[in-house]
Amino acid sequence: MTNWAVVPAAGIGQRMQSAIPKQYLMLGNQQVIDHALAPLIAHPTIRQTCVALNPDDRRWAQTRFADHPDIVCVIGGAERRDSVLSALHTLAARANPEDWVLVHDAARPYLHPDDLTHLITQVTAHPTAAGGLLGQRVANTLKRVTEQGTISDTLDRNHIWHAFTPQMCRFGLLYQHLQAACAANLPMTDEAGVLEWAGETLLMIPGRADNRKITYPEDLVPHANDKPGATADLRSYYP
Repeated sequence: MTNWAVVPAAGIGQRMQSAIPKQYLMLGNQQVIDHALAPLIAHPTIRQTCVALNPDDRRWAQTRFADHPDIVCVIGGAERRDSVLSALHTLAARANPEDWVLVHDAARPYLHPDDLTHLITQVTAHPTAAGGLLGQRVANTLKRVTEQGTISDTLDRNHIWHAFTPQMCRFGLLYQHLQAACAANLPMTDEAGVLEWAGETLLMIPGRADNRKITYPEDLVPHANDKPGATADLRSYYP
């Protein structure tokens, strides 16, 4: 089994209200992207990680893993799908279509190595699934709200999950379907959405609640369910 990883990191993080892209903000004594990459690089089954960068990026060179031999960088695009496709195109010269690829957010620094191993184990062991992703069942009551700000109805949360990353799929399938999605100009927020659109079967693998994405300023504030010391220093979790 050969696994590859892709980390789209070309975004500028407008919702973060920061002059610095969110993946380069400091979290403890490292940048957010350093934390996001660490478990991928440390995992024994992941052969190489491809990071898709903004063409005007001037900060990557100062990151912890900028010169790591298991990382290759490519130029990303305006949308997430463009960055992921650029990375897959580069890896396709070495990857087999039956290999697995894991796409992980550059601004998701709390991935625990046990969750990563559990995802890989469960997906590769399934006889028919094209892939899977980490997530967690929604605990709060969910309301559908109109454009006028009024509540229209309550959703059945028993079948609603938060979608996390990594999101994992057969390399050839994701490459094929993502090219088709881009050609169709399909709006997408994650790779699972592309695979759903293509009719593939995906597994939802329960993960830790603290595998959250840095999107707004308050996401850098410690949460009650964080791993101990997570926002102080995550290096103790990885080699």
